Amino acid sequence: MIRPKRLKEGATIGVISPASPSEKRSEIIRAQETIESWGYKVEIAENVNKERGLISASEEERAADFHEMFQREDIDAVFVTQGGYGSAQIIRHIDFDIVRKNPKIFTGFSDITALHLAINKFWDLLTFHGRGMSRFNSEELTKYTKEYFFKALQDPEPIGEIPLADSKKWIHSVSEGVAEGRLTGGNLTLICGTLGTDFAIDTDDKILLIEEVDTEPWIIDHMLCHLRNAGRLDNLRGVVVAECYNCVPRVNSLTYSADTCVEDVLDYYLKPLNIPVLYGLPLGHTKDLATLPLGVRVRIDADNKSFEVLEGAVV
Repeated sequence: MIRPKRLKEGATIGVISPASPSEKRSEIIRAQETIESWGYKVEIAENVNKERGLISASEEERAADFHEMFQREDIDAVFVTQGGYGSAQIIRHIDFDIVRKNPKIFTGFSDITALHLAINKFWDLLTFHGRGMSRFNSEELTKYTKEYFFKALQDPEPIGEIPLADSKKWIHSVSEGVAEGRLTGGNLTLICGTLGTDFAIDTDDKILLIEEVDTEPWIIDHMLCHLRNAGRLDNLRGVVVAECYNCVPRVNSLTYSADTCVEDVLDYYLKPLNIPVLYGLPLGHTKDLATLPLGVRVRIDADNKSFEVLEGAVV
């Protein structure tokens, strides 16, 4: 796969909002000031936070910002403000030949999963599953998140093992074993949303990353069943499931009521695959998030509860 140039000190970062607008407009101002204090330059795209509501701007405007930041020679990396909703809407407007001719660092997670999978599939460019820049401020950005974000983007050497950020937490080995493969995936809702499209996720011989937030276990069951029915669990080498924040049954919920937990769902769908599966790493919607390059070779050792990035992602 194509590796983008590493993020050097003094580089210029282009910022886009391909999904939802920020909750507060000051988030972008705070993030820009924080990033510039680290020695980088920041260029905010024209249509960032243009609208309120579900999406930050029209489909065409968001796609135009995406194109501009990849085309501009003075932009070294492209960061998103956040996820939310709407990234998949702009894929039909994107000219992926622009990405091919201008490979750059591209970061984001959650709803941005749709763009990661499309970029990885349409033009073999490594992208980075990591924090949106709206949370780049002294109040919300943890030492762990910052360390692993820049380790992924700056260092041509492999990131290595991804440790727990909090020693009080625990990694659960759903199914034991050891495997290596290229990493794909992201947010489970967005992964399922690719099925039946030109950019449907390819899981053959891959290590699958899954993360979710504020999602009841029965809905996670529904989505894993969807992947199974679509054959996307058949040829996996391993699965890494993030610490799924607030993914618990709802009290007094008006939807389907059940006391099944996420671990029960993972056991039901993933344990029978007889491949290594780990659950609980800091790779999702938690205060600590390790940035992962999508497309690199990784190693999962569920016997010893370890997950390791084997290849560098930048040059």
